[in-house]
Amino acid sequence: MNFDFTEDQLMIRDTAREFAQAEIALSSIERDIKAEFPSEIIKKLGELGFLGMMVSPEYGGAGLDTISYVLAMIEISKVDASVGVVMSVNNSLVCFGLEKYGSDFIKEKYLTPLAKGEKLGAFALSEPEAGSDATKQKTTADKDGNYYVLNGMKNWITNGQSSDYALVMATTDKEKGHHGISTFVVEKEMKGFGQGKKEDKMGIRSSDTCSLTFENCRVPAENLVWEEGKGFNFAMNTLNGGRIGIAAQAIGIAEGSMDAALKYSKERKAFGQHISNFQAVQFKLADMAVKIDAAKLLTFKAAALKDAGQKYYKEAAMAKLYSSKIAVECALDAVQIHGGYGYVREYLVERYLRDSKITEIYEGTSEIQRMVISRALLDEK
Repeated sequence: MNFDFTEDQLMIRDTAREFAQAEIALSSIERDIKAEFPSEIIKKLGELGFLGMMVSPEYGGAGLDTISYVLAMIEISKVDASVGVVMSVNNSLVCFGLEKYGSDFIKEKYLTPLAKGEKLGAFALSEPEAGSDATKQKTTADKDGNYYVLNGMKNWITNGQSSDYALVMATTDKEKGHHGISTFVVEKEMKGFGQGKKEDKMGIRSSDTCSLTFENCRVPAENLVWEEGKGFNFAMNTLNGGRIGIAAQAIGIAEGSMDAALKYSKERKAFGQHISNFQAVQFKLADMAVKIDAAKLLTFKAAALKDAGQKYYKEAAMAKLYSSKIAVECALDAVQIHGGYGYVREYLVERYLRDSKITEIYEGTSEIQRMVISRALLDEK
């Protein structure tokens, strides 16, 4: 097994790191306080090719591998997880799904501008009564000639207000249960497509999250992704890749927490010496480092399997489950090392703690990841 990164992968990592420090870090605190979407930053990310990293150059993408994507996601999320999740959704859920399952028409009209960063996408699966159980879709899509008429509501949609297009899962045949769910590309300007108020969130506040509504929204039949009845499969298959992105986001949060704790421990003095000399602090730092390396190995394994065209859904679930867990733990320990200063905005660790928790919830809760892993294990045996 080769643990060395290629020159191209290291270049992508370094480019993401430099961009994060130069373009993202300066405004991260203010954007968090104001819950302000990073429009200019996202535009620049698109210009760098970071919004369609794994998309073929044929459709405006960078044509990179998943390892490169993970490395970039870690560096971006280390500085601002809000920017990281915007990048993750557009890459992992929207672009990946459209390239793999979209028609030539959809790839040309929608995927290409998304991959180039000219447009931004959202992934609309969750509903008020369909969170972890995505089979209970209430949003409907009724065929009417050359159109589908959508009615319903979606909840907790990342990029909901800022996106140009949304991938919407809706029921086209109620009698077939989850086999009657289909996926559509819905444009922001389509009549009957509405966006609710932005949620006032605990963390990742600089990314926008809102509900989406559909009231007799007429969507051209050619905007159907894959085919009727494949929407649930589309969502689950796409979320497998999305979990690699969220695992990388969580690792970035954990690394940011550790870096901040290391720096502070070498500056802060107590009882006449730097607190980095105390074993209690040293052990917390050691545990952080071990957890982060373990999370990286799980995530890179999932990414490598995906790049090799092998099954990776179990490994992606493992990476997401563990990385999100250690993101919370590392952020908590970083706050503890900072003491009272860890509780104020001036020191970044309080934001890392607030940002970390959502990684255990979205794109499949930790409980759902355990279900995915255990079922895979039982199937293997």
